[in-house]
Amino acid sequence: MSPLRIENDKIIIKHQVSASSLQGRVGGRSDYINTMGFFSFTKEIAIDLGTANTVIMSEGKVVVDEPSVVALDRHTEKMIAVGGKAKQMYEKTHPDIRTIRPLRNGVIADFNACEQMIRGLIKMVHTGNRLFTPSLRMVIGVPSGSTEVELRAVRDSAEHAGGREVYLIYEPMAAAIGIGLDVVAPQGNMIVDIGGGSTEIAVISLGGIVADKSLRIAGDELTADIQEYMSRQHNVKVSERMAERIKLHVGAALSDLGEDAPDDYVVYGPNRITALPMAVPVCYQEIAHCLEKTVAKIETAVLNALEETPPELYADIVHNGIYLTGGGALLRGLDKRLTDKINIPFHVAEDPLHSVAKGTGVALKNIHNFSFLM
Repeated sequence: MSPLRIENDKIIIKHQVSASSLQGRVGGRSDYINTMGFFSFTKEIAIDLGTANTVIMSEGKVVVDEPSVVALDRHTEKMIAVGGKAKQMYEKTHPDIRTIRPLRNGVIADFNACEQMIRGLIKMVHTGNRLFTPSLRMVIGVPSGSTEVELRAVRDSAEHAGGREVYLIYEPMAAAIGIGLDVVAPQGNMIVDIGGGSTEIAVISLGGIVADKSLRIAGDELTADIQEYMSRQHNVKVSERMAERIKLHVGAALSDLGEDAPDDYVVYGPNRITALPMAVPVCYQEIAHCLEKTVAKIETAVLNALEETPPELYADIVHNGIYLTGGGALLRGLDKRLTDKINIPFHVAEDPLHSVAKGTGVALKNIHNFSFLM
């Protein structure tokens, strides 16, 4: 009988393999099954694609946590470095290399660079010894205020970087799952996720977002405030990375931290006028004063989101408190300042930098149960 036949206008090829030849080829059934792991066809990864850091989860563990920076050769557009290595080159390159942060304000600003960065970071996920590159199933966190075009850009970038099935999840929703809240329950929870490029404020109930505010004001804005303040107040030129370090060492939202006050931080840089080197000690009260306006904008946004919240959910939120996640949640005294201003307790999540990634990882395991994945 011919191995080739036609059924319903489809050509069907029957390939006959005798059991003995198969056994001889692979050495018994158990080896045959082991080899299937070698040919495993789908790898599942969850990505928190952030303006400042990109975190990748695979099999329930954080496998990649790198800065969202990529270094490209200016002539060939080939990738030279990605993540931490590229971050070390940032603001230190010669004209032939350009270091880019492909995301600005939570959305993709440079499509080509972003695609290369995602590809480079996925390579860091240890794939083991596989014969084929597995096709990827991805869940990616996106800001809740994203337009259709911005969502499309993330989806396209991921598909170009090798994603076969790409699902998107809103970051505040992912953060809520990552903290361990029951997002499907008929109960109101409020999340304030302060990232690098955007602040996401959302009220979540029954697996959906009831009210949300997405601000393009976050960690980067605080860094820019510090740069501007140092230049204006102390006449010293500081780079973006130096401003970032000042924020980490002495950043604060309150001018009175009591016991938790950090030591002064000495900033080295050129004088703006004479270009001679300067050493300026900076204390946290100064930085709290210079970040005042930006923190006030975040406060206002939280109040606006609460205004739009239905009274039943509002009662739940007052009872449960509001959860702070993202890198901005680590700003000293921010939770206390917001609690005093709004009269609702604010809780900082226990691992605020990874809560979105963890939530995305949980969503990856429940792709078919969570209706809110896009």
